[in-house]
Amino acid sequence: MGEVVIIGLGPGDFGLITGETLALLEERPPLCLRTARHPAVAGLTERGIPFASFDYLYEEQPTFEAVYAAIAAEVVARARETGRLVYAVPGSPAVAERSVALVREAAGAAGLKVTVMPAMSFLELLYARLGLDPVNGLTVTDAADIVKLPPDLGTALVVTQVYDRRVASEAKLSLMEIYPDDFAVTVARKLGLADEELRTVPLYELDRLPAIDHLTSVYVPPPPRRAAAFSLDPLVDVMARLRSPGGCVWDLEQSHPSLRRYIVEEVYEVLEAIDLADGDKLCEELGDLLLQIVFHARIAEECGEFSMQDVVDTVTEKMIRRHPHVFGDISVRDAAEVIVNWEKIKRREHPGERPSVLDGVPGGLPSLLKAFKLQSKAAKVGFDWNSAAPVWDKISEELDELREAAAGGSKEAMEGELGDVLFSVVNLARFFDIDPETALNATNSKFVRRFAYVEASVKKRGLKWKDLTIMELDLLWDEAKRLKIEEK
Repeated sequence: MGEVVIIGLGPGDFGLITGETLALLEERPPLCLRTARHPAVAGLTERGIPFASFDYLYEEQPTFEAVYAAIAAEVVARARETGRLVYAVPGSPAVAERSVALVREAAGAAGLKVTVMPAMSFLELLYARLGLDPVNGLTVTDAADIVKLPPDLGTALVVTQVYDRRVASEAKLSLMEIYPDDFAVTVARKLGLADEELRTVPLYELDRLPAIDHLTSVYVPPPPRRAAAFSLDPLVDVMARLRSPGGCVWDLEQSHPSLRRYIVEEVYEVLEAIDLADGDKLCEELGDLLLQIVFHARIAEECGEFSMQDVVDTVTEKMIRRHPHVFGDISVRDAAEVIVNWEKIKRREHPGERPSVLDGVPGGLPSLLKAFKLQSKAAKVGFDWNSAAPVWDKISEELDELREAAAGGSKEAMEGELGDVLFSVVNLARFFDIDPETALNATNSKFVRRFAYVEASVKKRGLKWKDLTIMELDLLWDEAKRLKIEEK
């Protein structure tokens, strides 16, 4: 029974061959090399170790697969003649060596014993040079097999056998199907030799390097992490079940008008979570708001009006259409110009629908927010003061008129003048770039927290509200302010 011993010559010069392999070679066994084009071969010659190579088969055979098949047949034939043959490959027999698999298969079929000795591959050098740990994820592939890689490959990648410019060009084109054109890759050449090279270049320059040969490999870092894919389907399916026969009686009874109050409530609960800077609460409240959107979309779908997918598609198309400076070739200088472009695009999308400057402000908005939007629209056509100074004067004027109305005792007049005061204050907020609705909401929340402190203090002291004067309650309020209760 004959034997084939498969060894590796290491990734570089002769000094990287293992001691076990060196001891075997010094016995001068019949030795065949897959190729003599390897730096360690000079060490064999220096030590007088005889060898033959299969380089001639690369000239005779039309493809690499044919070359490797021919090598496997030759190895088996020579092992039968000599009884024992050592077959040597560059690097390690266990890494990126198609010929080794064919030799093992052919030798086993011929009844020959096969022994594979461990060796260092170029990967160990690459790990050391780039500070890599393969435990973190690494895929190794031949340049010819890049097309087989999954498009969502999540690991780092090492491409071997990038042995000439043509292969580098084909590898580049295949990789550009997966990675951005300017993705940084590292080209490793002649690792383990005195003139080894490590060069990081944009992917599109891979085939433009001055030197590419049989000792060239490419390291591609892990792709940038993408946000995990998500779907609205689970929520859409739940809502469909709730609205189906046998679902929830309450959900089945709802309509667009009946749900109006809930969507308003959810919006304000989202705002509260934002004010509290509470991430968990914000996540929950955004979910509740999304539920209302899905609810309305389901009702519309049942009426044959539109679906949730239509909602998503419509807003997506709108965002792309209204951001030509991102998705098109338009340039903008600043955020103000973005808003100007946005308004122009809106007018082109809905020509003639809004003849008045003030059209487009929903009637159901909270009053402060509605006032803010009305004033902002008027300001766009120049109906506005140039600074905040006249606004202060306007507020004083409106306060004086409110005092006069109060002195006259007419509730209707007071109501009108109070509205004018509030409208003027909203105008001031606009000049300070403050959302009055948000500001008042924050003050409401602050009042609730401070009042809760006063309430707890009264209870802690065993007192009743009727036992305390407004002066005493005001002292507790000031105490809450000193303790900055509103920030807790």
